[in-house]
Amino acid sequence: MVLFYALLGSLSLLPVSKTWNTDVHNQIGFMAEHFLSLQTTEVLEQVLEPQYGGSIGRAAAWADSYAHTEEGSFSYQWHWIDSHDRPPTDCNLDFHRDCPEGGCVVRAIANQTQILRSCILQVKAGTLRDGNNLTCSYALKWISHFIGDITQPLHASGLAAGGNLIPTTFDGISTELHAVWDGYIIYSITGVQNFSNETISPYPASLLSRIEEDVFAEPISSWISCSDPSTPLRCALEWARESNAWTCKYVYSHDYNETDLLTDGYALEAYPIVEMQVSKAALRLATWLNRLVIQMYEQDRAAGVHFQINQQ
Repeated sequence: MVLFYALLGSLSLLPVSKTWNTDVHNQIGFMAEHFLSLQTTEVLEQVLEPQYGGSIGRAAAWADSYAHTEEGSFSYQWHWIDSHDRPPTDCNLDFHRDCPEGGCVVRAIANQTQILRSCILQVKAGTLRDGNNLTCSYALKWISHFIGDITQPLHASGLAAGGNLIPTTFDGISTELHAVWDGYIIYSITGVQNFSNETISPYPASLLSRIEEDVFAEPISSWISCSDPSTPLRCALEWARESNAWTCKYVYSHDYNETDLLTDGYALEAYPIVEMQVSKAALRLATWLNRLVIQMYEQDRAAGVHFQINQQ
């Protein structure tokens, strides 16, 4: 047992694929913008550096590239949480067991949410504008990325380094299971090779109406049943456990040997899962940011303080 867990720990140190491909992260951000309130949009515009034009969609992929720089290497392991379980027969995730001292996606969401909370107060006070506080901009960019990360099932699974060490084939291409979930599946749904990193693409835009119509396998209300930014650790852990459960329900319940996952039925059944997880990430991100802003506003309004964005 000790050897088994030690092996999993060593696997987590190996290079891993990005969670969702960078353009998928962009699209999650652009989808989330559709659900942001005007007030939230105005606040976030002051938090982000000017080159993003106030768009969390354009900023949502930053965390991946930053993690692969010398300066940002400390944040590399923040993109996942390695469960010590045995899918597909046993899926479970324990924060104290599975989130190491250097951090994980659950702790990162909680910590960066607390930082962003204070940044919103700075915007209100007029001391933060035009992205002049990098700590605050980084916090927003990390949250915009990690709420996407945590919905990708293999970033809540420690088995074979989140599927990176499971070779497979997709549409005749030799790859590994993690990459299949990062991008191959969603690209095969749409028939494109990548999405825009500047604006929302047609396929993700089509998911917006499905969110509004509440036509996914899970009710929309369940996606945001835990969406109180004042309890970020509890909510992030709940989201991670939900993603981890998919590794038993579907991700690992398949024989990958000598099959092509595009044509053997695996991708077909994975399509609605990926569509739902991407949509879930977008709605959660928007709800999280809206509630962060409104919580600060309600507190100040109760104290008789007028809310005004300083754009001078």
